[in-house]
Amino acid sequence: MKTKSGPHNIGLISLGCAKNLVDAELLMRQLEANKFNLVFDPADHEKIDTAIINTCGFINDAKQESIDIILQYVDAKQHGLIDHVYVMGCLSERYLTKLKEEIPEVDAFFGVNDLKKIISHIGGTYKTQLIGERRLTTPSHYAYLKIAEGCDRKCSFCAIPMIRGAHVSRPMEDIISEASRLVKAGVKEINLISQDTTYYGLDLYKKRLLPELLDTLAGLDGLEWIRLHYTYPDGFPPELLEVVRSHVNICNYIDIPLQHISDRILKSMHRGMDSKSTRKLVDTIRLAIPGVAIRTTFISGYPGETQKEFVELRNFIEDTRFDRLGVFTYSHEEDTGAYKHKDSVSAKVKTERVGELMSLQEGISLSLNQEKVGTTMKVLIDRSEGDFYIARSAHDSPEVDNEVLICRGEDNSLVPGIFCNVKITRAESFDLFAELK
Repeated sequence: MKTKSGPHNIGLISLGCAKNLVDAELLMRQLEANKFNLVFDPADHEKIDTAIINTCGFINDAKQESIDIILQYVDAKQHGLIDHVYVMGCLSERYLTKLKEEIPEVDAFFGVNDLKKIISHIGGTYKTQLIGERRLTTPSHYAYLKIAEGCDRKCSFCAIPMIRGAHVSRPMEDIISEASRLVKAGVKEINLISQDTTYYGLDLYKKRLLPELLDTLAGLDGLEWIRLHYTYPDGFPPELLEVVRSHVNICNYIDIPLQHISDRILKSMHRGMDSKSTRKLVDTIRLAIPGVAIRTTFISGYPGETQKEFVELRNFIEDTRFDRLGVFTYSHEEDTGAYKHKDSVSAKVKTERVGELMSLQEGISLSLNQEKVGTTMKVLIDRSEGDFYIARSAHDSPEVDNEVLICRGEDNSLVPGIFCNVKITRAESFDLFAELK
């Protein structure tokens, strides 16, 4: 059994979204400055003395994953493999009292804004001179950049505002400064994230300033790709589209969660949009940015979703042919607006509907990919696996979108972070195959 009196080798496990990952990276930079040895996402308990688990508490599946990981490390502690287990993030922010009662073996719980408390608790000192600095856990050529925290929206299915609080935009100069540091460190692609990127600036500057922020970021030397995530459809600033179109280093890629197309469900969800305005927005984006890739997400099985409303959603997806699409089963979350409604769609029906929509999207994606065979495109090399370089086009975000597999052959010259031109030779539903030009 280990007998060390304090944490020397710290393993940090970050679950959930990219926004959570940024929080983990900020913590890691502080721990690093305090001379702790760090292992990100450790595969072996024997290599660490202390585990810090950054949890997700958004939907049931994410909560269960977080609990499973906590229990895994608690078990390691009980078997003497590690000394301490700390839990931070969304799950402990939302369920602090219950977690303390049900998993007392955890040494301490921390919320989403407790960075200083965590560092102090494990014997470190918060370094104010390092505010905004991170230890990247992504490949060195791309990074996520959080431009705001929290959310002012009242979507009936979403627990994020009660976890993360109200929307707080970061000062633009802080964002530009962080982006400059990332580019100087070798980052070629920046993915802008927050709970609601199109809301950026309203609280701080009294107007939406995402277009101005993008315009400024696009002027940074060495920044080759900028990608937009989490653009909320209601209040989408139309001038944003002109900025995207006018800069070659802003990817023709819009991530915009639409969630549904039924008027009744959109109203119940408090999305601020109806079917007509949703369809018009999609058309406006495509007209303004020729060749744009639109990524969206939908929820299936929302309380009271009828078969007719599901078919309406299915037909919308079939007609619109989104480039990238994800579907989630509705998760009945306590204290949200929708919780007052009966969770009336069975788990079986939810799963069947999600499967049907994703099967539909698989066919759409295959068709769209087949249209690319024979064309030439610029890609960014992410890694190599076996006989292939794994790359992405400007239409693909890390982790969630399509990949381009380039046959290595005798060429071993490409490394992660390199851009190159390739010719597409074959297409599958979610992958393209290519050869170097």
